[in-house]
Amino acid sequence: MDNKIATQEQASKIGRYLITAALPYANGLKHIGHLAGAYMPADIYVRYLKAQKRDVVFVCGSDEHGTAIPIQAMKEGTTAQAIIDKYHPIIEQNFKDLGIAFDIYHRTSAPLQHETAQEFFSFLNENGDLEVKETEQYYDEATSTFLADRYIKGTCPVCANENAYGDQCEKCGSTLSPEMLINPVSTLSGNAPIKKTTKHWYLPLNRHEEFLREWILKEHKDDWRTSVVGQCKSWIDGGLQARAVTRDLDWGIKLPLTNNSLPLLETSNSSSVNSQRLTVNNVTQDDAGKVLYVWFDAPVGYISATKQWALNNERDWKPYWYAPDTKLVHFVGKDNIVFHCIIFPVMLKLHGNILPTNVPANEFMNLEGDKMSTSRGWSIEMDDYINDWIKKDNGGESMADVLRYYLTQIAPETKDSEFTWKGFQDANNSELVNIFGNFVNRTFVLMHKLCGGKVPVFNNDIIDVADKQLITDIKAAATKVEALLEGYKFRDALFEVMNLARSGNKYMQDKEPWMVAKKETVDGVLSIEGKKKIDNCLHLCLQLTANLTILINPFLPFTAGKLCKMMKVVDRMLEWENAGRIDLLKVGYSLREPQLLFRKIENEEIEAQLVKLKDKAAAVNNKTQMNVEENKQEVELKALEPVGAEIVFDDFAKIDLRVGTIIAAEKVPKADKLLKLNVDLGFEIRTIVSGIALHFAPEDIVGKQVSVVVNLAPRKMRGIESNGMILMAEDNEGKLHFINPESAINNGASVR
Repeated sequence: MDNKIATQEQASKIGRYLITAALPYANGLKHIGHLAGAYMPADIYVRYLKAQKRDVVFVCGSDEHGTAIPIQAMKEGTTAQAIIDKYHPIIEQNFKDLGIAFDIYHRTSAPLQHETAQEFFSFLNENGDLEVKETEQYYDEATSTFLADRYIKGTCPVCANENAYGDQCEKCGSTLSPEMLINPVSTLSGNAPIKKTTKHWYLPLNRHEEFLREWILKEHKDDWRTSVVGQCKSWIDGGLQARAVTRDLDWGIKLPLTNNSLPLLETSNSSSVNSQRLTVNNVTQDDAGKVLYVWFDAPVGYISATKQWALNNERDWKPYWYAPDTKLVHFVGKDNIVFHCIIFPVMLKLHGNILPTNVPANEFMNLEGDKMSTSRGWSIEMDDYINDWIKKDNGGESMADVLRYYLTQIAPETKDSEFTWKGFQDANNSELVNIFGNFVNRTFVLMHKLCGGKVPVFNNDIIDVADKQLITDIKAAATKVEALLEGYKFRDALFEVMNLARSGNKYMQDKEPWMVAKKETVDGVLSIEGKKKIDNCLHLCLQLTANLTILINPFLPFTAGKLCKMMKVVDRMLEWENAGRIDLLKVGYSLREPQLLFRKIENEEIEAQLVKLKDKAAAVNNKTQMNVEENKQEVELKALEPVGAEIVFDDFAKIDLRVGTIIAAEKVPKADKLLKLNVDLGFEIRTIVSGIALHFAPEDIVGKQVSVVVNLAPRKMRGIESNGMILMAEDNEGKLHFINPESAINNGASVR
């Protein structure tokens, strides 16, 4: 234990890093766009830091809460727990197969995460950093359930897709809200939801705008990526709003009930913070059914993962989240920028934790000319790639590195990029095979043929300009790659490594040791001068190979391991301090026979992948169309609603129906469905709020005669008192129609 602590203290002097990669939802397989966005760049950076012998912890894990999980469970006819238990190990193994080396891959369903997230919420809540509000939310009366956005479906107002969700239309990609849907229904019961008041806790981001402007737009405007700062600026300039921390779901981390004897949480400034703690916003037994919103729960998962790693390794987790000299770096895609640059930092600041040093978010990666989308079948899942190219392939692990190479080469660091199978083939055949692999193979073959399989001596007495230039190139490459990796420019860093391999090929081609052996051999004996020339050339080529192994290791770890085996060196040679040295392989040291590092990819293999991609997309599209047809049939079956429960005439006689004329109409602010109507009933003018805004423009209905229930109890809607209800008819397609007299009639006339 003492030795481990001493090692930790020694490492911290070199630099302490906590690296996170966005937690993937455990609701299905993840595609290579996800891999390129957050996990590949994070792994490259971590491997580099560890080669620098810095103290690094790399955490990730499955995001196992939120509506995506139970929705997937409904699709597969199982439980939410079964879904996360199914996909968590698959995703974890996919990452391992592709060389993503987390120090821990945790789960947000773990007890330690529940405890950590509840403590985090309680700390903010007890300190008055959260607000409680009552709002109206869609509610399914049949199932007694408040409906999250994904539990509501309806017709998209943009493209008329009848299966749009309450947060997004997956057909046209529009971001939506439940209020924007036409004819919204609950996915749980199929019934139209109602609005019902509910209580929730909110993080008032508006209180922290000044801090965020100073921290992001001033302190980090030059060292963070322009796209990241730009997106943050847009959010801040648009005015930050309070964001819900809780929601009404039965899947997630339950709210901790308020307990005034709750133990104080340890923070770096616990004495000053806790002495001012206020007992406000109590969580009572009535709130026991609520859960933490997944966006609040998930980032806290980085902390619980660090805690679990520390427990597993008998280490102290606190320096990684509280020590000012720790560098916290979040690797995410651009859709996660706001959470990791604005929301989570506010949470961390309030909780007394350190703030992220950088958030090098990537843009999106498209696929063969279109947006990558699992729901549309237009994607390459990591699991599919592994099965097609690693498990079934004679190239084995090298094909993992081929994907890593191509994804890094086209990394969407500053703008969206595109994966094509032809580009993948070219990157492998033209660069990995013809440049990198070719140089290493020629070096080892010639070393065994011309130097007896051992590292030859270097003769300083005949060193020439080409030798000196190659030595300079080796040292310069190490410096360039290091600077680029420190600046999160992984694509450029990989280019410099390949450029060094190109220099090696040119050097060998110019030196032509095979020709020297031929021309300077007389009667089967190679001249001393010729032997020196060959030895110098192959000595430098072998030292260059050793340097390439060090420099390529963060990018292609399986290839680096294979090279170490060929050179019969231990992994310690991969330490970054060795980069740029030209004495890594000792003279006279025997090396193994060469192995091909990469194989050529044939055209037929690429054609097969293109066919597979198109067939998968077509199958998903056909299934979607079938679902649409099924839904249409259900709508037609439901078009004629069953007759209501039998009533007697006296019940009907209680309803006072009159004819009125709409004399004014206007939209209700911040309510997409509501119109405020002034209706002339003959004996008075009434204000009526009606949910018909998605069907009628205000200017088109002024002057129309309508049937009105005039003795309905008043009801406030959006702060407006509505005194009556307009009667409407709904056709098979969900369109509303006025029920009005066949010809003009006096306002106030009774409807019998």
